[in-house]
Amino acid sequence: MAELTAMTPLDGMAPLAIGGMTLSEVDLGRLTSVAPYKGRDAALGKALKAAHGMGWPEPNRATGKDGARAIWFGQRMALLAGPEPAAELAEHAALTDQSDAWTAVTLEGPGAADVLARLVPLDLRPGVFAPGHTARTELQHMMASVTKTGEAAFLILVFRSMAQTLLHDMQTAMEGVAARGRP
Repeated sequence: MAELTAMTPLDGMAPLAIGGMTLSEVDLGRLTSVAPYKGRDAALGKALKAAHGMGWPEPNRATGKDGARAIWFGQRMALLAGPEPAAELAEHAALTDQSDAWTAVTLEGPGAADVLARLVPLDLRPGVFAPGHTARTELQHMMASVTKTGEAAFLILVFRSMAQTLLHDMQTAMEGVAARGRP
């Protein structure tokens, strides 16, 4: 009988520290896509607030905090990261477990925005993309979710199957920014 061992998408390959920046794999806990039933948006928002202490995210925004976050994930869809969704949410939305589908990393450090600027077609200037802002975007050639979680910190999600590609592309960009003398 084969013995199976659970592994994270980047098992043993991260963290990666280059030029004052750190790329770390993170365990966001349970990941659940939440898609409101027609006409149930307001009721879902109230149920999410009552059950998990966060509101429904507006387009291109995230609500909550580390450990319990709702990330806008597209038109009328959010990703609940962290908690097991409260049972009452199922009265207002379709809930789908996405826990094994995604690779989640954080990029932190003074050059983090410069690194991402090499990889995503987003305006990452602080006055435009502030903490709490999020976007579904292309990262190099992968579809991704990028959320700014702090002044120099980003949460990045890509499909699990793209984990090693993400690591390679992020490392290349981090080395390029570090080589230019940016911390």
